[in-house]
Amino acid sequence: MDWLSNISVFLHVAKTRSFTEAGRLLGVSSSAVGKSIARLEERLETQLFHRSTRSITLTAEGASFLERCRRIVAEVEAAEFDLCKSSNAPRGKLRVSLPQIHGLVMPVLVEFMQRYPEIELDIELTDRMVDVVEEGFDAVIRTGSPGDSRLVARPLGQFRVVLVATPEYFREHGVPQVPADLASHGCLRHIFHSTGKVEHWPLRRTADTPEPLLPTRFVSTSIEAVDHAVRSGLGIACLPDFMVHEAVARRELQQVLDEHLEYSGTFWLLWPASRHTAAKLRVFIDHLCARLFPLNRGQ
Repeated sequence: MDWLSNISVFLHVAKTRSFTEAGRLLGVSSSAVGKSIARLEERLETQLFHRSTRSITLTAEGASFLERCRRIVAEVEAAEFDLCKSSNAPRGKLRVSLPQIHGLVMPVLVEFMQRYPEIELDIELTDRMVDVVEEGFDAVIRTGSPGDSRLVARPLGQFRVVLVATPEYFREHGVPQVPADLASHGCLRHIFHSTGKVEHWPLRRTADTPEPLLPTRFVSTSIEAVDHAVRSGLGIACLPDFMVHEAVARRELQQVLDEHLEYSGTFWLLWPASRHTAAKLRVFIDHLCARLFPLNRGQ
């Protein structure tokens, strides 16, 4: 067996935890599987599996190698598919999980659907951390650091959070100069539907600085409802910059306490590494990466 064949055997053994079952799936004997793994370990000069009479488990080195192999094979399969696919337009259904920021994503998705009319989008808007593989999603958008070795990840762009209110609100209630001043303002808060927890405002603190009091005037599981409330002059909100930058530029909203905020994040597009990358998914990935944050790559 050549190098790529040995990698394929390794992936099957890692998935099934059995030489016999891996051999059955590959159409070879368990002894052939064992020899392939032995050749791979000899080439790498490291042990990939712990073997006993009852079980086969990955070593730490094997687990690290598995993550890289999944990514490599996914890219090789994608390249092969792109070279061999027919000229027919991509078609079929895509199941996608998105955070509840449809104001950012929907214009890009509408463009995608107009460009690829034979692709059906099944969109779930949720703030919960879905299990992409177990729940059968083709792709998801998430913030934070991707850490699931079963997934391929591409950065879409960066964002930061800002505190904003209308100029009219600040004329009536005053402009806060330090976080402690927020105690005399109405705070418009976002609450996570999946956990019931109010989203934290990432205000910088020192050991001598107490947690600022944030009197809640409005709370919603919809971040876009919070955005509407702040534009209506009801109080101060903590929102992603991409939601409000145009309103700030038009002076419809005013940012405050920028130097006291410390959070920024990255949006990632993730999809299963072990799944064959179909044409419908490949064009979806390329479209979002090109269009969602065209001037901000966050790489």
